[in-house]
This record gives sequence, C-alpha cells and structure tokens, in this order.
Amino acid sequence: MGALRIHFTAEDFARIRFAPRPVPLQELHAALTTAVTPAGGPLFAAWRGRVLRSLPAAADPLADLAPAGRPPSFLDVLGDTLADGFDRIRATAPGTLRSELERVYGAAPAPRWIRDLHADDGAAWRTLRHAQRAAYETVLAPVWPVVQDLHREEFTRYALAAAEHGTAAALTGLAPGSRLREGVWEWPGAAPARDVRLDGRGLLLLPTFHHPAGPLLHDAPHRPAVLTYPAGPGLPPVAGHPAAPAEALAAVLGRTRLDALRLLAEPRTTSGLARALGVSNATASSQAAALRTAGLAATTRTGRSVTHRRTALGALLAGGGPP
Repeated sequence: MGALRIHFTAEDFARIRFAPRPVPLQELHAALTTAVTPAGGPLFAAWRGRVLRSLPAAADPLADLAPAGRPPSFLDVLGDTLADGFDRIRATAPGTLRSELERVYGAAPAPRWIRDLHADDGAAWRTLRHAQRAAYETVLAPVWPVVQDLHREEFTRYALAAAEHGTAAALTGLAPGSRLREGVWEWPGAAPARDVRLDGRGLLLLPTFHHPAGPLLHDAPHRPAVLTYPAGPGLPPVAGHPAAPAEALAAVLGRTRLDALRLLAEPRTTSGLARALGVSNATASSQAAALRTAGLAATTRTGRSVTHRRTALGALLAGGGPP
C-alpha cells in the first residue's frame, strides 16, 4: 500500500497556511475527477450519474486534457474567482505548457484544439475558458454557497484544533490514520507512494468537498506545496436536497437521537453535544455511540478531546442540512 510522506523543516511548520476560502477551479477539477472515476463508492453513484448526464457539450474539451486521467499540472492554480483562476492558467509559460501537454499525450495523437493549445493559439485558449465556464455553471454554481459554508466550517475546525492542541494534532486530524513524527507527515493509503520535501517552501492546506479518495498534492518548484484533501460530510453538496421527513426519522431513531444526528453536521465534543441537546454528558455519549454503531457518526480522539461528526451515510439520511 502506498503512502504520501511530506517532509517538513522547522521553517515549513512556520509556513503552514489554510486557504481562507474555496478555490473554484481546484474544486471543479476535483469534482470532474470524481465524476469519471469510481471513487466514493455507491453513495456517489447518483451524484455521478447526474453530473455526467447534465454536462453540456461545451465542456467536452476538458476530457481531452486528461486522456488517461493525468491532467497537465498547469491546471492546478489558485484563484478566488473563476476568472482569476483562468488568468493564472493563461499565464502559463509556453515551455511549461508544451512540456505538460507532451507528457499527457506522449506519442498518442492529440485532438486538433490540443495541438493548437500546444502552439499557444488564442482560439484554443478561448475553447478551454469556455469549457471550464460551462462545467462550472453545471457542476458547481448551484452548490457554491454550500461549498463556501463547508469551507468556513473546515477552516474554523482546523484553527481551533491548532490553537487548542497544536499544529501536529491539527494536521493529523485532517487525515484519519495519518501520523506526524520526526518532521514527516505520513498519510497511508495514498497512491502512488510519494515523498515530498518542502525544504522551506511551506504548505497550503485546501479542503475539497467533491473528492473522497485521498489527498491531491501539487508540488511546483519554488512554490509552496498545495495539499487538497477530502473534507466535509463525505458526500458532494447538493442544492435543495430534501431531508427525510422529520417525523418519519424520529419514529425510527427517536427524537433525541435524530436531533443528535442533525447537530453532528458540525464536529462536536461530547460535552458540546450534551449542551446543544440539553442532556447529560452520559446521555450524549450514549446517543453518539448508538449513531456510531449504526454507521451514522464517527468519533475521533485528539489527546483528551473526543469529537463526534456524522458520516456520509448519516448526512444522506438527515438530508445533509443543519439541524
């Protein structure tokens, strides 16, 4: 089994940053990658089918950029808006543009517009911009407010963990099963196996809510590495997704347990869950344990702190919304 190993220096720990807001193009590329791979299992099947059926023909050129699932690295840019992100892609050095397209296609024949892009043709760049806009409007625009809310929650969770428990605990909390020791953050199960040495460049942490299958690391020379990692409830956000009728769920789970499930849309300690429910810590712990046994919630421990959060299955049952 592979592992991602990120090697930090003392200077790198001082240069860890958390993206203050979601990045439209990075989130779009994560969503499109998930749409064309089996990542996420059966919980993603309905979403994947909707996305693939709804993508307009104008977005088809994006598939040409990743004929073997290996998109060119110049697509990995940061930018607060779609236009800003595209401008950064458009600023790719011609040598990098050509070498990356040649890496992606090798000796295989490329479509005409890709050959034009390789030649830095203006019409080919407009084709790419139009395709990204069409895909964004279909896949992300309807749920972008939800993505922004989820990002704020993840930002706050990381900041509180770092303030209360330190950087090491905050980092390993992003990746269950990961560990940080002797300056190396190891994330088991990542494929392919990879060692990345930051050497003082620092690391930018960027959550994604559309890619459930492990970390995506962009490691450009002379720039901070960007780690895009799966976060959120484990299911792609869906605009206007209806929750199951409250009374029907309450009849199955019980009112207190249903309230607990909905409250766990956000991570909560046992005492925090107890306060929100208006019950004792023992009762809150019992409710969380019952949800965990049913696969509706997960519990993580950081030092002495125990935190509960609902799983993808729990979010699906509750409808993915707040209480």
